[in-house]
Amino acid sequence: MKFAHDTEPSLVMAADLVNSDYAETETLGTVAALKEYLRRHEFTGWNSADSGDLVPVHALRVELAHAWAAGHPDRVAVIVNDMLAAAPQQPRLTRHGSWDWHLHFTPDDAPIPVRMRAEFAMALVDLVRSGNVDRLKTCAADDCDRVLVDLSKNRSRRFCAEGNCGNRTHVAAYRERRASTSGGRRDGS
Repeated sequence: MKFAHDTEPSLVMAADLVNSDYAETETLGTVAALKEYLRRHEFTGWNSADSGDLVPVHALRVELAHAWAAGHPDRVAVIVNDMLAAAPQQPRLTRHGSWDWHLHFTPDDAPIPVRMRAEFAMALVDLVRSGNVDRLKTCAADDCDRVLVDLSKNRSRRFCAEGNCGNRTHVAAYRERRASTSGGRRDGS
């Protein structure tokens, strides 16, 4: 399914936020890191982020992790409704920078975490309404629990991009098959 051009980047940005605290490594622990994350995702007003945004953004990360773990549209809808209730709504069409017409859901002067919450909630609304909650996945690698958004046409994406997990898993499977077909011999005979 093809989503609106502003939904997909919001879902990817949300997944990146959830993954920003992976394996006890906090990658959004400073204002500079938060600004770089926001800039990389072309979030409007990214340069206005300040130290007061860190704790609310980290709390939002937890909410999003719950959405990924929910696994069912009914449970995701409850989380989304809570997210929407926490963000004042003022939807309007806008375009700026390299972005064509899209929706902003909060006032431009709303705090960054409030705007992020509304943006992510509305992207999740699209998933629930279109029956695509199953596109919120966890990496299939045994040693990875990063989240991902499967935006492939046939819903076949299984691995995150951050840890090179797909390649590592396929190489390990190949080596295991090779070892079992050679009877475990390593002498080449």
